[in-house]
Amino acid sequence: MNASDTLEQITYTQNEAYTAALAYFKGDDLAARVWLNKYALKDSHGKIYEQSPDDMHRRIASEIARIEKKYNSQISEQEIFDLIKDFKYIIPQGSPMTGIGNPFQIASLSNCFVIGNSSKSDSYGGIMKIDQEQVQLMKRRGGVGHDLSNIRPKGSPVKNSALTSTGIVPFMERFSNSTREVAQDGRRGALMLSISVQHPDAEDFIDAKLEQGKVTGANVSVRISDEFMKAVESDSSFLQQYPINVENPVYTKEIKANSIWKKIVHNAWKSAEPGILFWDTIIKESLPDCYADLGYETVSTNPCGEIPLCPYDSCRLLAINLYSYVENPFTKEASFNWDLFKKHVALAQRFMDDIIDLELEKIDGILEKIAQDPEDEEVKRTEKNLWLNIRRMADEGRRTGVGITAEGDMLAALSLRYGSKEGSNFSIEVHKNLALEAYRSSVQLAKERGAFKVYNAEREETNPFVLRLKAQDEELYNQMRKFGRRNIALLTIAPTGTTSLMSQTSSGIEPVFLPVYKRRRKVNPNDKNVRVDFVDEVGDSWEEYIVFHHKFKIWMEVNGYNTDKNYAQEELNDLIAKSPYYKATSNDVDYLEKVRMQGAIQKWVDHSISVTINMPNDVSEDLVGELYMEAWKVGCKGVTVYRDGSRSGVLMAVDAKKNDNIEEESATDVYFPTTRPTTLEADVVRFQNNKDKWIAFIGLIDGKPYEIFTGLSDDEDGILIPRWVNNGFIIKNKEADGSSRYDFQFQNQRGYKTTIEGLSYKFNPEYWNYAKLISSTIRHGMQIEKVVDLIGSLQLDESINTWKNGVARALKRYIPDGTETTKQKCSNCNSTNLHYQEGCLTCNDCGSSKCG
Repeated sequence: MNASDTLEQITYTQNEAYTAALAYFKGDDLAARVWLNKYALKDSHGKIYEQSPDDMHRRIASEIARIEKKYNSQISEQEIFDLIKDFKYIIPQGSPMTGIGNPFQIASLSNCFVIGNSSKSDSYGGIMKIDQEQVQLMKRRGGVGHDLSNIRPKGSPVKNSALTSTGIVPFMERFSNSTREVAQDGRRGALMLSISVQHPDAEDFIDAKLEQGKVTGANVSVRISDEFMKAVESDSSFLQQYPINVENPVYTKEIKANSIWKKIVHNAWKSAEPGILFWDTIIKESLPDCYADLGYETVSTNPCGEIPLCPYDSCRLLAINLYSYVENPFTKEASFNWDLFKKHVALAQRFMDDIIDLELEKIDGILEKIAQDPEDEEVKRTEKNLWLNIRRMADEGRRTGVGITAEGDMLAALSLRYGSKEGSNFSIEVHKNLALEAYRSSVQLAKERGAFKVYNAEREETNPFVLRLKAQDEELYNQMRKFGRRNIALLTIAPTGTTSLMSQTSSGIEPVFLPVYKRRRKVNPNDKNVRVDFVDEVGDSWEEYIVFHHKFKIWMEVNGYNTDKNYAQEELNDLIAKSPYYKATSNDVDYLEKVRMQGAIQKWVDHSISVTINMPNDVSEDLVGELYMEAWKVGCKGVTVYRDGSRSGVLMAVDAKKNDNIEEESATDVYFPTTRPTTLEADVVRFQNNKDKWIAFIGLIDGKPYEIFTGLSDDEDGILIPRWVNNGFIIKNKEADGSSRYDFQFQNQRGYKTTIEGLSYKFNPEYWNYAKLISSTIRHGMQIEKVVDLIGSLQLDESINTWKNGVARALKRYIPDGTETTKQKCSNCNSTNLHYQEGCLTCNDCGSSKCG
């Protein structure tokens, strides 16, 4: 990889890189930490090779320029850098941002994959193959989707010792568990499971996630047909069958369409899942499905639903920052620079095609790594064939994912209210022009570099998306028929979570969540010059301060408002009412209008749109059903509804009328199940105090500590597991006498499950009893930093102080970065102004850091 040849071997400390990133983001701590933790170039030892995003953008620009030179392009590295720097215009997302020019990771640049073959995986062998492919992709940082409609329904006869099939749900759990077992640079893998509503087990699929702790590693969506929606409208029967979509099924089942529809709506209202995929709309509009017989039949979507894909195809993502094309934002002279926008869309599509070439290089590196691995060829066969298939699809179809971010901020900067007719019409115009210019660019690339390998104009001549392009620009259509285009499909609108944090804009197509809110910072009331605005029920003191959405702050500055003033709530309400963000936040926007806006924009997006309809807690199920029905009628390809507070483990939004939009900085509220699930995902943490070696098994729910088992490790009185085991499962079992036993299970290097029985009696009974006490405080909602403070304050016998320190050290790993504490003092400068960062206490005043 060329980047490694030119990479300057200069490294930076965590503090040096953080300080530079904080200056780059103009004091935005969250943006600085997100960039440093997720995107700064690091090796496997944690050494940091980039001091700020400027270094990252130079790395990316250099690699794209290298590919441009391959095609004799005159576009320089500096021109590319100027377009991507400061996250201002063009933003490679996620995997491309991390992986381009990265010599330390053997990983794909694709954000999204779909695997499986709808006609050949209804067997244990086929299902195990899909499971392995899923894991192999996730370890290379990819999000994965696959469809389960091919698996025979529960009770079907099979020719093995079981005699009948177990149905869909056990395999959902298998794929979900595999996802949770794969670590991806500090994050878990992402999985989408889908099923056709025509499948007889669809109802079981829809209910699978209602049981706490089940299928927690996957998003789930139901593929809905037009026939089913018409049956819902007419309150008539609907025929489920297996196999689906065949003339002579082996099994049929007649149901009332509204019975399963009401279940979908109820579960979505209750738990935000399942999502809905309007499958006939997806297939009818899909350009790749014009080549279905050549392997491009769409079978599922990526985890967020914005890229419907065929088996073994993948996609890379890039976002265009719409706010940056507004000139004189938030003034009467505000205007949208259409010429610059169109020019940049063309370049964005060009860069996306370059990134495909970079991806092919990455896949070649993965294949080389597989070839060098010491395993037998038989063991490596599935992984090797997987990447050969992915390489073929990327090279043959050259699919891209050009999207946007900052839709909400763009509209506000133009004094257009998100959700209004005028705002929606302007957004539609933006996306129509984006589609036309991206396709124009792809045609130009076909002239220069050649069309994608299976392009055939006749296959596409009745496609609705192509016909819309023709109606808007017949010359573009004629050029495409003559020269083809470089890419089989081009456009999407994805979520832009971390991207929008770093570009300091609203996310994707979504409106702004809140333009202004208050936070509380815990303070020591005995310190000098401290302001106490609030004392909570346990006596802790808090200072309140205001946080402005970045672009709302620009609106304030443009209109002469003081951004440093500590406004009262009534003053804040008055400010918001005067701004273009008024009645334009996630919970303000009319739900039906948002769905209609999505449907209209979808006409100009050849893939799909990831969008969530946010609703307050008290909305009815009927309204959720009405939204889903409207989404189908207006041409959406998919829709997800999130009712505030409907999902366990998600923080509930604050009621502005009751609590003045206050967010406590150290809030780590967790909503745990009242009954301990039988199986918990677990992390293994090892640590050493003096000469003693310790080990902790930390049971997790939604990635948050729920219980802890700790004791001595690696000696005759302790517990011994292989050093490479870092995670597994804690399983609660019953002993013969009715008491509980907690076993630890992990997967060995041959893929077999190994169980260590009885964590509770392998550790010193005194440690065990204290661990039960600590676990109880955690699972009843005590914030982790307070649990750590509590452990530190315990007056225990000297003989177990090392255990106490070890437990605290293990739990500190789960304290959210940025959490402040006044319980301890800096050993260097005696300051109490400390915060946690990656489990270490860092002083805000002198910068020193102490771990353990």
